[in-house]
Amino acid sequence: MKINYLLQLAAAGFKHIDAVSFVSPDRVKQMADSEEVIKGFLAGLPDGSVSPDIIGIVVNQQGLERALATPGVTTIGYPYSISAYFRRANANMSKGESRALVEEIRKATKASGHGMVVYISMAFGNSYEEPWGPEIVEDALIWLKDIGIQNVSLADTVGTTPPDYVGALYTTVKESVAGLDLGVHLHGRAEDAAQKILSAYDAGCRRFDGALTGLGGCPFAGDDLVGNIATETIVAALASRGANIEMDQAALAPCIAMAQEIRAKYSQASQAQ
Repeated sequence: MKINYLLQLAAAGFKHIDAVSFVSPDRVKQMADSEEVIKGFLAGLPDGSVSPDIIGIVVNQQGLERALATPGVTTIGYPYSISAYFRRANANMSKGESRALVEEIRKATKASGHGMVVYISMAFGNSYEEPWGPEIVEDALIWLKDIGIQNVSLADTVGTTPPDYVGALYTTVKESVAGLDLGVHLHGRAEDAAQKILSAYDAGCRRFDGALTGLGGCPFAGDDLVGNIATETIVAALASRGANIEMDQAALAPCIAMAQEIRAKYSQASQAQ
């Protein structure tokens, strides 16, 4: 099902797909088959077609080695948390250990020709009563730019940020990293999802992460996690601003249907347990 879903996304015209995570199968058993999924995806592409950019997420050295050894993975993604609590829950690392890993990923991807993207987890605040502010986000961004990272996404990991603040933070920090490709990876409820996207767009953001039907999420962000913002919501919101989406919205229909099928089967499996 995963392979068929990725093939449907490629057929719809998506050029960048966050497809797999190379994480511990003991902690996230759904991702134990990442190598098998990518192998099947490549085998299923029509003859003569070009594979989209395939992003593989890693959280430690072992995951990095697996990702680099998997044909078809072209970009390595790393969630760099500015929350100490979330960093321990998600990757069991100190700030120093996490930064050392980012530098190792940067070195390895530069040598191998892979792309790299860093997601700043908890960029819009957190509920853990930890110190937070735009200056902490800016410090992380400047450090990432200084070590040569070109692609960064600000992540609203727990999805509690008010829409207006999305654009306000983006505006505050973007000038400190001029020239860096700064995107957003937002979570939210259906009723405020479009407003969050438009707030970022109006602040100058031009790269948005989404998940069809809002499928998926992070299992370590807490029980109050709200969903990924749906790709179809992002497409509609940006179209309302006259943005050039470069995608026929009708092409999303079979992808949405498949995402809904995945949701239904997951729900059935959960109830059976």
